[in-house]
Amino acid sequence: MRAFVKFSIILTLCVIIMGAYTRLTDAGLGCPDWPGCYGFLTVPSEAEQIAQAQQLFPDAPLENQKAWNEMIHRYIAGLLGIVILVIAIWSLIRVRHDPAQPVKLPLLLLILVTFQAALGMWTVTMNLQPLIVMGHLLGGFSTLCLLYLLSLRLGRVHNPMGDINARSLRGLALIALLVVFGQIALGGWVAANYAAMTCTALPICEGDWLNRLDVAGAFSVPEASTYQYGTHDFEERMTMHVAHRFGAIVVMLVVGWLLWQGYRRAQSKVIRNSLNWVALLLVVQVALGISNVVFYLPLSVAVLHNLFGVMLLASLVGLNYKLARNA
Repeated sequence: MRAFVKFSIILTLCVIIMGAYTRLTDAGLGCPDWPGCYGFLTVPSEAEQIAQAQQLFPDAPLENQKAWNEMIHRYIAGLLGIVILVIAIWSLIRVRHDPAQPVKLPLLLLILVTFQAALGMWTVTMNLQPLIVMGHLLGGFSTLCLLYLLSLRLGRVHNPMGDINARSLRGLALIALLVVFGQIALGGWVAANYAAMTCTALPICEGDWLNRLDVAGAFSVPEASTYQYGTHDFEERMTMHVAHRFGAIVVMLVVGWLLWQGYRRAQSKVIRNSLNWVALLLVVQVALGISNVVFYLPLSVAVLHNLFGVMLLASLVGLNYKLARNA
């Protein structure tokens, strides 16, 4: 069971990386239908298949590389769904012999990954509607975090020493987790609306940005036939980007305060190791965010920004779990 869960964590990371790569290479509509591609189970390759695909979707010409990006993402996601289904069934069987076996969490994961499949379908059928795209991102990150939590529960990871001083960190750790989740949602909104490069200066934005903010417009969803390449004007996209940067400052302050208080209060090695991971991942994530602006959104850096974002979130999930189990 634990081996299956660890394998599913690796698969989820692959799905997240491939999802980010697909989005950043503008391949979200590489296949205009779902779950296949131009009516086939794989990307059309034969001349007859390509002709049929163009006849079925005359407004969506086949771009082979983008189509394969999208289908590889779907294949890995499909495999992940099967593995999580096995985990859920296995947990239902094992709980009869071991009442301590987690069963609610695997079932929740099965529901979540099923909903993720629906969001993946709607991402295509609703032509990259930003709320759906952002929800799909958050669903993927949530899946990884719940699998990591399941891994901790199966390993019965806790603080064997007990740490009375660390108990007071629970509230602050939960707030940090929620703040990071909110910042990831903001980042997803920026990405879904193609707003990543509307500000190219640091630390905030160039020009008269303060008087050009449009909060209402930035967080609206205009009616459109397609949302590929975005539908918001420059001021609205700039507002999204600025909000994400201010969110990063809030994250640094809140998580930084958690780390400061944690290192002062926590005595056990388990808690301090978790704090070390949170600190390392926060530093790397901030550096990647700055690099995205300085180097004009390199593909590799942007993909890593997604990867380290979910790892930071998972590290906070682990810290919260260990604080809750602190005896």
